[in-house]
Amino acid sequence: MLIPCPWCGDREEVEFRYGGPVPMGYPPDPQTVDDAAWARYLYYRPNPKGALEERWVHTAGCRRWFTVTRDTVTNEITPATDGSG
Repeated sequence: MLIPCPWCGDREEVEFRYGGPVPMGYPPDPQTVDDAAWARYLYYRPNPKGALEERWVHTAGCRRWFTVTRDTVTNEITPATDGSG
C-alpha cells in the first residue's frame, strides 16, 4: 500500500506507523471517568466499512504526523486537504 506523505510524496506502508483514527477525543474530565469508560477510550476503535480519517507518522522519512482518509474496504487513500493534517 502506498501512503502519500505530504512532505515526502508517495511511500511504501513499511515506512509509516499507524497513529489511530481521528478524532479519539480525550475524556473532558479524566478524574471522573470510571474504568469502563477508560477501557472504551483506550481499546475501542471505530471499525467502519468505508471512509475513515486516520493519523500516520512517517517514521522512516520526515518523522512528521499527518491525516489521511482511508477506505477500509479498498485501502484507497485520500491525502489531507491542508497538507499536514
